[in-house]
Amino acid sequence: MAAGLTRWLTEAVPKGRVAAFRTLVYLFVVGDLTIFTPWVRGHADVPGSLYQPLFVGRLLHLPTPTYALVWSVFTALVVTAAVAATGRAPRLLGWTVFALYFEWMIIAMSYGKVDHDRFAFLVALAVLPTVGAARHGDRALSERAGWALRVTQIAVVATYFLAAWAKLRFGGIDWMFGSVLMRAIIRRGTWLTDFLTSAPGILIAAQVGIMAFELFSPLIFLTRGRWRTYFVAYFYGFHLVTFATITISFAPHLVAMTSFLPLERVRPIVWARRALGRRPADADAGDAGGVEPGTGRAGGGRRTVGGGGPQPDPLGVGQGAGGGAAGHPVAVAGDEPVDRVGGGQHGPDAQHPAEPRPDPA
Repeated sequence: MAAGLTRWLTEAVPKGRVAAFRTLVYLFVVGDLTIFTPWVRGHADVPGSLYQPLFVGRLLHLPTPTYALVWSVFTALVVTAAVAATGRAPRLLGWTVFALYFEWMIIAMSYGKVDHDRFAFLVALAVLPTVGAARHGDRALSERAGWALRVTQIAVVATYFLAAWAKLRFGGIDWMFGSVLMRAIIRRGTWLTDFLTSAPGILIAAQVGIMAFELFSPLIFLTRGRWRTYFVAYFYGFHLVTFATITISFAPHLVAMTSFLPLERVRPIVWARRALGRRPADADAGDAGGVEPGTGRAGGGRRTVGGGGPQPDPLGVGQGAGGGAAGHPVAVAGDEPVDRVGGGQHGPDAQHPAEPRPDPA
């Protein structure tokens, strides 16, 4: 059983998947500090007496935020995350981004409000540096990449399951039959929820549905292929409805949830080159047996014909599979046999092209 659990935790995935995931995560860090939670910078001007550090902040004896500390962490984090998104120095920059963002979250959440939508995102930041180098589009399988993504997936699902556990622990079974959603709609509802205030039965059904969804979210690990895609689409749909009705955003959580998706197919650099009419040097089809861009032919090896430049080899035979040198014929399946040296007829009368034929006279 332990061996099976280990195989499941370290199921190999393409390195390109974790490379794309890493870029997305680090770019979100920049967006989070500048767009989604700019209010954290306001703590630079808050009196230190209002700082009530979380338990982990007290455990690590982290300093009380000051103007210099807040802006130093902000500046260093934006710069470091932007560079880390390029894939350079994945371990050094990865650990640096994690440490800085961890401190940023302590600064953000030590004034009376703690958001649970950043748990899986913090886990992603913690495990990404363990993968090491990975390139976009790389289809080589890696157990390290698989472990990092699996741990992030577990954190995503734990966010749902533990939320349901907290509801039952503090609110009991009555949470599903109370006025939780009604209060949320009154406080921060949109025009889409105006009719729901007069239909409490729908809200009760929604609360029961939310509880069921969160409790059974671990079932996603029992699905594969198309069914897992449906599961993930439902997760995103749930958050879309949540934001559209009561304007609660789970942006960091949604980024972490992309760990379930085949991100190795995302190759923005290749797409940009194609859009500009340039063929990338490492075309993803050519080195994976796919379709060569712009030709519609299956990719394979390349051969040289007639001493010219590289030409597409539709059979993928190449030099190592019977291809000839420059200027010599190459055997192709279905052709009549050709002489290995002269390219003329076969048999005892075959002549080397450099030898003159005898004069019949």
